[in-house]
Amino acid sequence: MAQLEQIEVFIRVVEAGGIGKAAEQLDVAKSAVSRRLADLESQLGVKLLHRNTRQSRLTEEGQRVYDKALAVREAVNALQEAASPDQAELTGTLRVSLPLSFGLAHLTQPLQTFAERWPQLKLSMDFSDRQVGLIEEGFDLALRIGELEASNLQARKLAPIRLLMVASPDYLAHYGALDSTDDFDAHPVLRYEGETHQAWTLQAPNGEWVTVQQPVRMMANNGQFLMEMACAGLGLTVAPEFIVREALEGGKLERVLPDHRFPELALYAVYPQNRYLSAKARAFIDFLVDWFEQAAAGADS
Repeated sequence: MAQLEQIEVFIRVVEAGGIGKAAEQLDVAKSAVSRRLADLESQLGVKLLHRNTRQSRLTEEGQRVYDKALAVREAVNALQEAASPDQAELTGTLRVSLPLSFGLAHLTQPLQTFAERWPQLKLSMDFSDRQVGLIEEGFDLALRIGELEASNLQARKLAPIRLLMVASPDYLAHYGALDSTDDFDAHPVLRYEGETHQAWTLQAPNGEWVTVQQPVRMMANNGQFLMEMACAGLGLTVAPEFIVREALEGGKLERVLPDHRFPELALYAVYPQNRYLSAKARAFIDFLVDWFEQAAAGADS
């Protein structure tokens, strides 16, 4: 058992890029990580890492051991699941990265329900709009909104996300209402900094897709902030419906070109390819799929 723990520590040091970061992710002292690493090197009779004060780099022997260590970890995980096929209990720690605004608006209740269902499982939830490095930062999976680009990640769709163009009544009174995409020239926009494209593409009522580019007045990496700026009359913005719904209902914002639509985005669960997906991560993803399916069915009934 001790050697399996040493192997797990070694993998984390390699993927985190150093002993200090590995210790933070494992929530143990740096000295404990260094000791387990030294014990493993002593038992194997090889130097696994070139270490300095800033980072660690695999030796040639360390690379071979790391490749084998990944296989050992996956085999142990598979053995544990085979011994408990009914998943009578989930244990350990599940680390998940969550989008900030969506997470606070829509994931509080499902996270509470999931935690109550698996009381022995420790949940570590990181609410942030940045794209974390799953392997490097030790996350089991991440929830992400958007169009997924080609990467080394597997993805499973959890729920559709609808985009709306909005502005405040005062803004529209000052700049004038938009009747078509030809009216964009004089309208400054508030743009989400994480958007891949520097222009907006939307579908007209006749089915034609139109691309428009506007002067950007403000950029930010948080949709909630941009929504507040739109309410203050600083510009047009395009945001997920879950962010602007309350402001629309309260009259602080109005739909712009409501007969046009944007390409639909989605909420995805993403995790590293070619890695064994643990029972706790798989249970979490399956739970969210069921949760959002039931929510959609309730909304349609």
